[in-house]
Amino acid sequence: MEPVSASASPLVLLLAWSVVLLVAHVLLQGMLATRELGTEWNAGPRDDNKQPESQLAGRAARASSNFRETYPAFIALTAGLLLTGETSGLGLTGAIVWFIGRIVYYPLYLAGIPYIRSLVWTGSMVGLGLMFLVLAF
Repeated sequence: MEPVSASASPLVLLLAWSVVLLVAHVLLQGMLATRELGTEWNAGPRDDNKQPESQLAGRAARASSNFRETYPAFIALTAGLLLTGETSGLGLTGAIVWFIGRIVYYPLYLAGIPYIRSLVWTGSMVGLGLMFLVLAF
């Protein structure tokens, strides 16, 4: 199959919006930590390894870390789908499921909602699995 034009695939749009989601994680985590630890900490080298102690700042940091654990897989699978021209069907469905799952996961984590949050995370992993299946089989 021929590689698909970047402008011809909704996968490219999902990939672009996934960067916005990454930036949202980084900004919120940073804002909450700075609110607690101050601007001198934020502007400094952070050599003391001081961490925010508030519940919300901790959740934001863990949610961001969790996002960054699966994000490289999403990027790689999306690139593979684009390179192989598999830009619709099950692969696109998997990408959408991952993306929506990651959007829903974030406020659930920040709110401290158990079980549903884990179910949503599992759904996002299913999305990655669907993308993988298209590439592997």
